[in-house]
Amino acid sequence: MTDTAKLGSFTVNRMGYGAMQLAGPGVFGPPRDADVARAVLREAVASGVNHIDTSDYYGPYVVNELIAEALHPYPDDLVLVTKIGGRRDNKGRWLPAFGADEMTAAVHDNLRRLKLDVLDVVNLRLMFSHLGPAEGSLEAELTTLAELQQQGLIKHIGISNVTPAQLVEARSMAEIVCVQNAYNIAHREDDAMVAALGAAGIAYVPFFPLGGFSPLQSAALDAVAADAAVTPMQVALAWLLQHAPNILLIPGTSSLGHLRENLAAADLVLTPEAIATLDGIAG
Repeated sequence: MTDTAKLGSFTVNRMGYGAMQLAGPGVFGPPRDADVARAVLREAVASGVNHIDTSDYYGPYVVNELIAEALHPYPDDLVLVTKIGGRRDNKGRWLPAFGADEMTAAVHDNLRRLKLDVLDVVNLRLMFSHLGPAEGSLEAELTTLAELQQQGLIKHIGISNVTPAQLVEARSMAEIVCVQNAYNIAHREDDAMVAALGAAGIAYVPFFPLGGFSPLQSAALDAVAADAAVTPMQVALAWLLQHAPNILLIPGTSSLGHLRENLAAADLVLTPEAIATLDGIAG
């Protein structure tokens, strides 16, 4: 994997890894096989991944502990991106955690479990709505994050699950190095945001690369994948990489086989005809 992009002051390979699925079902509790989970992390890094996305509320705590067990002391070029703004209750429900005390505690918890003195990137993950982005001011939350950054606990700040208006507000308050939103071939509401961020040198990190496809959209994706003799997931990832140079990918899996398939998508070049077909399924 030689295709790179900027993530704040870092240069990372555009194919990264999202660690969320290393936890148990529903991203709650321990994995079925912790040895396999650690093996996935080690193989990802050995294969060239130097951007791992995580959070202390995955598990909770389980995933960060696995990362530290498998990879610490970390390679010099490994960038660990975490997120705060949420918590889990004892039944695994996702709850907002935006208070200054909660966010400060979350940063310290991530530092401790990842065995770090400073976090490379912290994404403020908004939970104003469980259905997707919803409007609301970020002033209080970003003020807290900026203070933690000034204390030397955070190198860079990102935002997740945000609207265009929230992005404008955030950039007026702090240097934002990445935006992490739901985005894929079929759901392209952020097209203008991706382009604007690219022009500003800011990374865009999509999640749910196969989320919310209709049966017709899935059929079109399947047809392109069959023609290329690859999987639909590989096509979806390759399309994202070819769509904009500031897109960084973090596909997640707890399987070594699926990890290898995902990483291979970085070398898949879609034909102009395939791109045209895929572009036509949005909406």
